[in-house]
Amino acid sequence: MTEGKDAQRGKGTVFVRGEICKGCSYCIDFCPTHCLDFSHEFNAKGYHYPVLARPVDCTGCDLCGLYCPDFAIFGIRFRDLEKRQQATPAEPVVPAQP
Repeated sequence: MTEGKDAQRGKGTVFVRGEICKGCSYCIDFCPTHCLDFSHEFNAKGYHYPVLARPVDCTGCDLCGLYCPDFAIFGIRFRDLEKRQQATPAEPVVPAQP
């Protein structure tokens, strides 16, 4: 068993847009660590959407996002998420007006 910070949390996480999910279960079926399950709730379309049921097992590999036909889910590793947050400029970039 891993010690330290990784023992309490996984190496990654997933973001789910439950409102556009059609409940195909590809993300759940192809997850190599089996950390996803269907929610008990329904979205507006009447489908169960995926939830991160076992966050400690998630590696952030994004296979869920690669298999999703509706782009309703994606995975990301914590180290990549932290890099992305640090790279975000403090002030938003405003496009030049023609």
